[in-house]
Amino acid sequence: MAIESVVGTVMSVDSTDGIGKAAGVSGEQTRGILTAALPALLSGALTQSSGGGTASGFAGALTQHAAGNTANVGAFLSNVDMKDGEKIVNHLLGEHANEIIGQIAKKAGVKKADVKKVLAASAPLLMSLLGKEVGSQQQANSSAGVAGIMSALLGGGGNNTANLLSGLLGGSAGNNSGGGLGSLITGLLT
Repeated sequence: MAIESVVGTVMSVDSTDGIGKAAGVSGEQTRGILTAALPALLSGALTQSSGGGTASGFAGALTQHAAGNTANVGAFLSNVDMKDGEKIVNHLLGEHANEIIGQIAKKAGVKKADVKKVLAASAPLLMSLLGKEVGSQQQANSSAGVAGIMSALLGGGGNNTANLLSGLLGGSAGNNSGGGLGSLITGLLT
């Protein structure tokens, strides 16, 4: 599974319908929210994987979530832990979570409360899929670190990540030359 497959699974009709049902939001609104939110969530995952104070905890969280059975996405999402999802979102979006959620809501044309619910419902699935991919890559190359795998999956960060995710989600990243989470969010959500 590559990042295309992770994004494809999260954005599939089964997933968006299941996430929408768990969040109490329509499938169409869920797709709009996730299209706007995935770049920020994945960028946050990349940041968490390489941060001095966060890398170890993030690696442990990926391992824990990889144990979830995502073979049947509908069943996985029918039992999704929204509280765990809220914690994941707060970790991935960091100190600017509220601002980023506001930008996502504006971009998707929905309420911030709906964005929060959709992200909480989708985050455990995203972490499980990323955890499985990282685990698979580590089995293939036992010396590979989580940060290196995440960087390779997401095109190395900065503009490469923005361009990759924009292509996967069918949008335009614009010319976002600053790199980092802030400029990625600005480039993708404005």
